[in-house]
Amino acid sequence: MEGIEIVALTDVAVRNAKPGTKPYKMGDSHGLFLLVQPTGGKLWRFKFRVDGREKKLAIGPYPEIGLGEARRRRDEAREAMAAGKDPVREKQRDKVRAKVEAENTFGAITAEFCEKRKRDGQRAWAPATAKRCEYLLSILCGSIGNMPISEIEPADVLVAVRRIEGKGNLESARRTLQLAGSVFRFAVATARLKSDPTRDLKGALTSPTVTHYGAVIDPAGVGELLRSIDGYEGQPITKFAMQLAPHVFVRPGELRHAEWSEIDLAGALWTIPAGKTKMRKEHVVPLSRQAIAILKSVQPLTGPSGYVFPSVRTRRRPMSDNTINAGLRRLGYATDEMTAHGFRAMASTLLNESGKWNPDAIERALAHGDTDKVRAAYHRGAHWKERVAMAQWWSDYLDDLRNVAKSV
Repeated sequence: MEGIEIVALTDVAVRNAKPGTKPYKMGDSHGLFLLVQPTGGKLWRFKFRVDGREKKLAIGPYPEIGLGEARRRRDEAREAMAAGKDPVREKQRDKVRAKVEAENTFGAITAEFCEKRKRDGQRAWAPATAKRCEYLLSILCGSIGNMPISEIEPADVLVAVRRIEGKGNLESARRTLQLAGSVFRFAVATARLKSDPTRDLKGALTSPTVTHYGAVIDPAGVGELLRSIDGYEGQPITKFAMQLAPHVFVRPGELRHAEWSEIDLAGALWTIPAGKTKMRKEHVVPLSRQAIAILKSVQPLTGPSGYVFPSVRTRRRPMSDNTINAGLRRLGYATDEMTAHGFRAMASTLLNESGKWNPDAIERALAHGDTDKVRAAYHRGAHWKERVAMAQWWSDYLDDLRNVAKSV
């Protein structure tokens, strides 16, 4: 290679530089030079020294990078050197950083976050929760999913969730913003983001009106409801599910996902695995004689294995999450009057009002969480006999209420 040709570089000189038989250099000030290749290619280079060693920084090709831009980049490299940095090493880091940021899109990190939450020990999402959260985040990913997470501004998130809000889905918009914040904080925790851009968006969305689950909680109304369920003329499996719900008062999702392998009719026990419960703890339900009778009635239809209450379309899936609510609507109960979740409120209210049972036993029966592990373990054992007795008393009480409604 021929030595540097010391000339005062100008745009015209650079443009008119002709290739030779060998590569040659056209020098500029402060270590910048243009390397002219025999093929005609022209490349900008910056020569400098670090710890006594000569190094070269590739700035880029001409004419994509003109003389003025080449000098600007050379000056940036000199400023980095003045700060004790190696321009070559910094460029390599920038390349790695750019590649990582390109891979770390909001969509990619969202998928990673969801997978973590589905296998997050006792905090893992239940299948229904995972399905709902992944759906809401997929709506958000339609707007910002392909953006590098480090480039997302608060306004980008706000515009995306306001599209959900604009359709009248206020609760979904609020929940989606919460989930987005969880994804961003996960990115912060895994060193891919400096801060959560949603932290300043609190109060930006319209707050949804808080509505409580419709529930029949007066004794006379409960009796009428039970009589109505007994007269249900829809799908038999739906009827059995509605008949069992008041006796066991578990969460609707736990009832829908019940499997025959979890139920011990001889031992009068239903053991709900931790993965199916909201609190991510195994929940054991004592079964009354009435509950066992209902299960024995449905067993010839759906047993001896699989879901106790399967979908009408396929036994491989549980009944829809709206099946019981639809059955209640068919019986004439509006949403604000009775829901599938309302059977829990019914039991909680009337069991507490009876004054016969320890409130802690009622809480254990409802599978409400206890943050104190020692206290929770004590209560689980201390109130088991009381829960068994309470389950039978409750079913007998429901029969009494049904019979009173019948006589009226």
